[in-house]
Amino acid sequence: MSASAAEASEYHSKDFNWDTLRLEIENDPSLNYHVLPFVSPQPEQQLTKDPIKAWKSFHIQHSSGKFFKERRYLLKEFPELVSCGDGCKVLEVGCGNGSTALPILRGNEKIILYACDCSNETLQRAKEFVAASNVASVENRFRPFYCDFATTGFPKWLACANCRENLGQKDQICVSDVGEERTLETGSWSMEERSCCVGGVDFVTLIFTLSAVPPQIMPTALRECFSVLKPGGMLLFRDYGLYDMTMLRFEPDQRVGFREYMRADGTRSYFFCLDTAKNLFNCAGFIELEIEYCCVKSVNRRNGKSMQRVWVHGKFQKPT
Repeated sequence: MSASAAEASEYHSKDFNWDTLRLEIENDPSLNYHVLPFVSPQPEQQLTKDPIKAWKSFHIQHSSGKFFKERRYLLKEFPELVSCGDGCKVLEVGCGNGSTALPILRGNEKIILYACDCSNETLQRAKEFVAASNVASVENRFRPFYCDFATTGFPKWLACANCRENLGQKDQICVSDVGEERTLETGSWSMEERSCCVGGVDFVTLIFTLSAVPPQIMPTALRECFSVLKPGGMLLFRDYGLYDMTMLRFEPDQRVGFREYMRADGTRSYFFCLDTAKNLFNCAGFIELEIEYCCVKSVNRRNGKSMQRVWVHGKFQKPT
């Protein structure tokens, strides 16, 4: 067994019970502000920091491989990426510096991985990170491109209008517990692979990406993901869960929405409960295959403190 496979096999996700954690948090007066309804600020009080610029600055500041560790646990959490056949196409949304791309490329040497991010600087670092890995034929299988999928949609070369119609894209009307805004027209990109488009992808991965999208446009962003998936294709999801340690560290004045917080650098994070995640994906047209809390207890090596991490893990399928 390879070192990466061994590390993945040791991964565990049920170190504690989420309902027990929920009761502890909701009965702690010092943490009560996390569960209170959020009162929207007056227009003159609203925060105006550009989230795209904030995330670009974040990735530039944390560009080293030491900050973003390779996510080898994905091989166990999403074995479909390892077992899929020749020429399987994966779209990784919000690839960052390549910490998710690399284990996918390692785990399946026949996969073609399209990876997008809203920062050209970050994409360059991802290219360098992946190129230095010595993964087999990586130069032909890793195809990064610039895209802010939540506002402009995916490029037409990924799935053109005709292909999207053939892939079963339909306008969905659904009431969600997060808002929605109209998406902008997709920009144009050149495509070398074929004159039209790549014809959609077999998998979309959303790994700690959706939580950075403003809640009011999450429905639009997920329908974009739905539109470029082939019928029967899967979306693989992992993101911050409700009452994760990161959420509990935010101060009251860092709340910018219900379960949404802003860091000092302007980057935002939303924390999902299972019902919210289910509702979002169902409204986008997906069939729920699997969704659960991953509850992992780890110890900070510097100070010896125990940390309770909560993530939402999910698999969703596009109808055939």
